Amino acid sequence: MILDKELHIRLMNYGDFDLMVKWLNDQRVLEFYEEPPSNLDRVINKYGPRIEGKHYVTPCIVEYNNESIGYIQYYEIQETELKKYGYLENHNIYGLDQFIGEPELWGKGLGTKMIQMMLDFLWMKGASKVLLEVKSSNVRAISSYKKCGFKRIKDLNNNLLLMEWKAK
Repeated sequence: MILDKELHIRLMNYGDFDLMVKWLNDQRVLEFYEEPPSNLDRVINKYGPRIEGKHYVTPCIVEYNNESIGYIQYYEIQETELKKYGYLENHNIYGLDQFIGEPELWGKGLGTKMIQMMLDFLWMKGASKVLLEVKSSNVRAISSYKKCGFKRIKDLNNNLLLMEWKAK
């Protein structure tokens, strides 16, 4: 789907369920990703419809040197979320959620690179803005998002920040 020399973002498939269970049970990952610990049934129920195109979220797996290392998803922000964030109309506003599931690869610039690759992809799809929520304590992620051009918009409940990227 999206290729770079070392990084590849591809659509998630059924063969990725065990990997998601592994990542979504790693407390280091869950400390920053808003998701409860998981099991295979929960992963299948949540991500199966997304893989099948029966949900508005498009799930993707991030590979580094041909090894799966993380997850990234994108979606058009739904009307109720837009209102919650204070946006009046949806003019191609997308949402983005992601994590690197292999903590030994944190702090190496891979997150920044995968986010930039996805922003370029969404810009080509016509995105005017991309929004994301991040825990205010996740300093490493906030730094990465700022490097990609995200700006802090406002504080949300539960120690979350809303950040926005605008197409140029």
